[in-house]
Amino acid sequence: MKVIEVDNLRKRYNDRFVVDGVSFTVEEGEIFGVLGPNGAGKTTTVECVAGLRTPDTGTVKVLGGLTGEVLKEKLGVQLQSSALPERLKVWEALDLYASFYKTSVDPMALIERVGLADKRNTRYGKLSGGQQQRLSIALALVGNPRVAILDELTTGLDPQARRDTWELIEQVRADGVTIVLVTHFMEEAERLCDRIALIDSGKVVAVDSPAGLISRIEHRQTVRFRPSGPLDDTVLKALPEVTGVHRDGDRVEVTGDGNLLLAITTALAAAGVVPADLRVEQVTLDDAFLALTGKKITNGDAR
Repeated sequence: MKVIEVDNLRKRYNDRFVVDGVSFTVEEGEIFGVLGPNGAGKTTTVECVAGLRTPDTGTVKVLGGLTGEVLKEKLGVQLQSSALPERLKVWEALDLYASFYKTSVDPMALIERVGLADKRNTRYGKLSGGQQQRLSIALALVGNPRVAILDELTTGLDPQARRDTWELIEQVRADGVTIVLVTHFMEEAERLCDRIALIDSGKVVAVDSPAGLISRIEHRQTVRFRPSGPLDDTVLKALPEVTGVHRDGDRVEVTGDGNLLLAITTALAAAGVVPADLRVEQVTLDDAFLALTGKKITNGDAR
């Protein structure tokens, strides 16, 4: 069942379209990623979905076309720029947000669920970045929504806090909540999302699963190593799995497909060469974005 349908969405600020013909659907129960660099139009897109902005043209249907107060009861939103007063305590924030809904989940149970039970009396300004994000998720869930929109949820978090947040998102989806996750982190999208809309310069470049996006580009592998002795490149170039051999100082880089690693190690053994510092790299979602857009996302910026 489609819980979100976006068709040819366009939104202009001044004389520039920041969202230009965006279309996608979100299926019930999935984690749907909206992936792209800063300024790509991701946040404006989901704000139109949430009813926080009005599109110039195009249509947005959520849960069959709910609007207004009825939609608000079914939709939870955590925005990128959201923040709370520093002196507000965790339990006070949950109580306040719960009051916005006709029916809500038990705020104290929700505090326990997101791992903030020992912080219930802590003021917002005293929480760590990861704890603030956990509270943001709780606030998005307090109305017991069917759909939750989470915008740049892990920006600024250290690696461990980011992974803890990922686990919490997976738990929320396991409870039956459909999640729209806005992110510019490739690893995050690849780990969490069932499907992804790649957005660049206000346009959807592709919509597919992470594996599907990766499969759209040449399925290339790269093997890097330092040979223990002299090695003639023709030994490797003669292998049917190898498409290229390059040198970088004392390191050899071999690209190819199929069972590339086995082919290389077998050939090296026959030549009496031992590969030191052997590394194997597979095609990633980052490679797919680069191939599809001509840009690479680095720290949120496309270059």
